[in-house]
Amino acid sequence: MENVFSYIISLGASVMMPIIFTIIGLSIGMKFGKALKSGLYVGVGFVGLGIVTALLTTNFGDPLTLISQIYHLRLNVFDMGWPAAASVAYNTAVGALIIPICLGVNFLMLITKTTRTVNIDLWNYWHFAFIGAVVYFVFDQSLAWGYFAAIVCYIVTLVMADLTAHKFQKYYPSLDGISIPQPFVQSFVPFALSINWLLEKIPGFKKLDIDAEGLKEKFGVLGEPLVLGVIVGGLIGIVAQMEFKKVLFLGVTMGAVMELIPRITRLFIDGLLPISEKTKEIVNKKFHGKQVFIGMSPALVIGHPTTLVVTLLLIPTYLIMAVVLPGNQFLPLASLAGLFYVFPMILPYTNGNVVRSYIIGFVALLVGLWFVTDMAPDFTKAAAAVYAATGDQAAKVPEGFLAGSMDFASSLFGYIIYAATKYTKFIGASILVVITLVMMIWNRRIIIRDEKAAAATISTDNSEN
Repeated sequence: MENVFSYIISLGASVMMPIIFTIIGLSIGMKFGKALKSGLYVGVGFVGLGIVTALLTTNFGDPLTLISQIYHLRLNVFDMGWPAAASVAYNTAVGALIIPICLGVNFLMLITKTTRTVNIDLWNYWHFAFIGAVVYFVFDQSLAWGYFAAIVCYIVTLVMADLTAHKFQKYYPSLDGISIPQPFVQSFVPFALSINWLLEKIPGFKKLDIDAEGLKEKFGVLGEPLVLGVIVGGLIGIVAQMEFKKVLFLGVTMGAVMELIPRITRLFIDGLLPISEKTKEIVNKKFHGKQVFIGMSPALVIGHPTTLVVTLLLIPTYLIMAVVLPGNQFLPLASLAGLFYVFPMILPYTNGNVVRSYIIGFVALLVGLWFVTDMAPDFTKAAAAVYAATGDQAAKVPEGFLAGSMDFASSLFGYIIYAATKYTKFIGASILVVITLVMMIWNRRIIIRDEKAAAATISTDNSEN
């Protein structure tokens, strides 16, 4: 079984997901042609997203490295990006069986009514495997600790996906019945809730209600993500003291990324919505109208205009803060493409307000720099072991550096699980178990309450008829 799942994972998201979604489509009664088309749209979306994010990492790596050299920045945690994190996740004993184990946990939670999310975002299971793999190496390759960390993260994420689903669906109305069970994205919800509450207490702050469309009205063409991308890309080239034609190239490249991402995310929607709609149809029949959410990738919504604008504004300030923040040793380079994934679950709580979303993202990423720095020694140990065993270049740590990545290594959920197990061991593990059980019980009560309310409504309608 380990060999089978390792082979499937090794295919990569662009091949793995079309196969999986085609099988899912056939399993729920879709015609072969429609199921295949849906799966291929998802695969093409991953290919397109990979190409576009590579534009950032490939073309902006050298300018950012130049900036580091010109201004004598001494940060010893090297940004490995998400490929290294995924490699560590899936090339360990924890990652090899993470998919069947998590699917089993999902099934148990569904039948015990502690979740109503069916998580079919299988590629992003690497997030759970990653934190499990790091904890696995913290405890000298202990499978028990590794799977404990991964399963706790999975359960917390499923519950959060449930609790945020209605807010998500209200803000993205075309995605009715969908939840987002991806831990990196969900880990920003506590920041969104707490910081938004604090901002509400500031007199006059409510007047700063600017969304992406409002930005266009105020600044005209300068408020367009495309033009903002050109400006930010060009500024990075100028700061890196590059020649004029390179500055222009970087500007146009960043503008292209901002323009292409919304078009590519449309492919995910075209592929996933037919499966989602068919699944909801079956759920309504089999579960007699009981609500079940389909857990899907946040890639569905990263092309939102506010996400693009706020990401652009954050790139320069994130880099500056990485340099001046006391105690930080991590300079984000390859991970910059992951900034788009900070906002899918923030926007529903800020209602797309650019100012609020920026502040929340800024604070969350700032704290995340400390998380990455603290986790770096154990991430390095895990990456070195994977590279020695597999020769995977993605996991090769440059000599003299520690390994880091914004992608999930800076996640609130991941870091809390990592820190609780590493620094307090059984005490921390016990606290995590209590928190997880409380969240499951709380979610179960909400689910049962909603089911009773739905049953009462159906009963009233039937009596009236």
